[in-house]
Amino acid sequence: QVHLVESGGGLVQPGGSLRLSCAASGSVRHIHAMGWYRQVRGNQQRELVATVTSGFTPVYGDSVKGRFTISRENAKNAVYLQMVNLTPEDTAVYYCKAVASNTVVAGYSDYWGQGTQVTVSA
Repeated sequence: QVHLVESGGGLVQPGGSLRLSCAASGSVRHIHAMGWYRQVRGNQQRELVATVTSGFTPVYGDSVKGRFTISRENAKNAVYLQMVNLTPEDTAVYYCKAVASNTVVAGYSDYWGQGTQVTVSA
């Protein structure tokens, strides 16, 4: 199995910044893409925030373009999300997702972390 552990969430004032981190561990063979999704309390859908492939091609959700930057460190199976100019609308639980293969079962699967809360409030 592949395990994802997120860190870096918290409470920040509007206009502030936060940096999220996610690291994959376990029986990782290869990670094709890693990224972040977020879910607002009471909403069943998770929204794409940003994702990046192993070739470092990033894709951003429209609501975060120009404010968030995703980066990846393949050697550490890690992905980071630098968030600046945060607004209350960014308040959500942020989930790390990896599309990865493991050493036990052939093929790629989606793996999710437990989520980290980001709250933007004065």
